[in-house]
Amino acid sequence: MIIYQNFTIGAWVYLALHGTYGILWLLKDRIYPDKQWEEEISLLTGIFAFFFICLYWVAPFILISSGSQPSPPLIAAAISINILGVFLHYSSDAQKYYTLKYKSGLITEGFFARCRNTNYLGEICIYLGFALLVQHWLPFAILGLFAAGIFVPNMIKKDKSLSRYPQFAEYKANSGLLLPKLWGNNSQTDTLEVNSQN
Repeated sequence: MIIYQNFTIGAWVYLALHGTYGILWLLKDRIYPDKQWEEEISLLTGIFAFFFICLYWVAPFILISSGSQPSPPLIAAAISINILGVFLHYSSDAQKYYTLKYKSGLITEGFFARCRNTNYLGEICIYLGFALLVQHWLPFAILGLFAAGIFVPNMIKKDKSLSRYPQFAEYKANSGLLLPKLWGNNSQTDTLEVNSQN
């Protein structure tokens, strides 16, 4: 913002949303950390991951360097989608963490009752909100790349892990992989595996 002398409402809204998201991520990591982020990786994998994660900075760069001005309705939509995403992502991760901490086995209620990957749905909403503010195709393409390259493979891996439980077939029939399945057999309690791997 300083380099491009861009202090427009779009730039400030992006700073507020992404900056707050980062602060919340640090708080989440201290209060209920994700074990996947604690796994050791090779130096080469770390370097690759760093440059891959840097793609998230393309959106704010385009927004600020181009001087693009999102309309008030677009800003309102982006903020709403982003807040919904933060709620889904952090709340479902908290449910998974505390259930796992105090009760091993299966989660049969809450955020995972109708959606098997509420945390990924939330993360997609977060970055969809960012992309909307930019009004450029590239942030949407990067979000698609992350979804196809990271989120979907992780969701499939989780489903394979869940499939060892006898209840999984019915759970899968009553829940969506990414979007909540709002119809189905309500008599069956939906389940989600919780173990130290997730």
